[in-house]
Amino acid sequence: MAAEVLLYIGEALGKYGFPNGHPFGPDRQDAFWKETLKQGLDKEAKLAEPRAASREEIERFHTATYVERVDGLSELGLGSIDYGDTPAYPGVYDASAAVVGAALEGLERVMSGEVYRTFQPIGGLHHARRDTGAGFCVFNDCGVVIDTLRSKYGIKRVAYVDIDVHHGDGLYYPYERDPEVFVADIHEDGMFLYPGTGGSEETGKGAAAGTKINIPMQPGSGDKQFTREWERIVDFLRKSKPEFIVFQCGADSLAGDPLAHLKYSPAAHAHAAKSLCELANELSNGRIMGFGGGGYNRTNLALAWNAVLNEFIRGSER
Repeated sequence: MAAEVLLYIGEALGKYGFPNGHPFGPDRQDAFWKETLKQGLDKEAKLAEPRAASREEIERFHTATYVERVDGLSELGLGSIDYGDTPAYPGVYDASAAVVGAALEGLERVMSGEVYRTFQPIGGLHHARRDTGAGFCVFNDCGVVIDTLRSKYGIKRVAYVDIDVHHGDGLYYPYERDPEVFVADIHEDGMFLYPGTGGSEETGKGAAAGTKINIPMQPGSGDKQFTREWERIVDFLRKSKPEFIVFQCGADSLAGDPLAHLKYSPAAHAHAAKSLCELANELSNGRIMGFGGGGYNRTNLALAWNAVLNEFIRGSER
């Protein structure tokens, strides 16, 4: 029986981070890993290293023109990948390809039946669109996973669940009219926060109407409010009956994050992860992949992501 959880850690992933004091710096993996060692979870997960995604693989989600542009900016080591939030630096293409490659390598091992769950702390780059980067996100690893599930593995019904404080616009809009990609996104109200999207009225369009749920949270909302609203996501997923769950667990929704205003504790992430493991066992043959996403207070991301990892490990034991 597949019992282990794959944890993707490696030097190549650690290079995904922007220099010169950028909020998404290259120290985030180390902050997570130190807490993993402290809690002893490194001994309970199976460690795995990334590989580089090929250009063909990245282009399952992104346009060839955009991928070529990132490659050129990476060689130059100057300029901006979007409108200023996501600067180019030497090697940014290779680091971004490692994030996608780790996701695809994990996906292959889940689909082979070797494991049920993977966790990728450096991943969940949910603002990148098909033709552009945005919000510190160069290549959308979750988007590549979803398109690979469908084109390579024949999985039709995929659930994407996002608890990052920012709306996952790079996942919502590419699949807004797709009736078999079920998006559940709980985030700080876009009236107050980037990217300004994800209103409760956004539930999918055309044939996909009702296959998406957006839950904007008021600034200052904490665990109590999160747990109450989370039940709506549980009901939504049970009705959707996905064959695979992709979970983006950004830690910028915790109290004290410098870029946002929600006040969750790591218990909210543990609650969501435990719930999703139970739903995966019920609905998708146990198959779920977790991705770190945002988080700019290093203590917060270390605690929140290890809370998720712990529940993934326990979920494999249940």
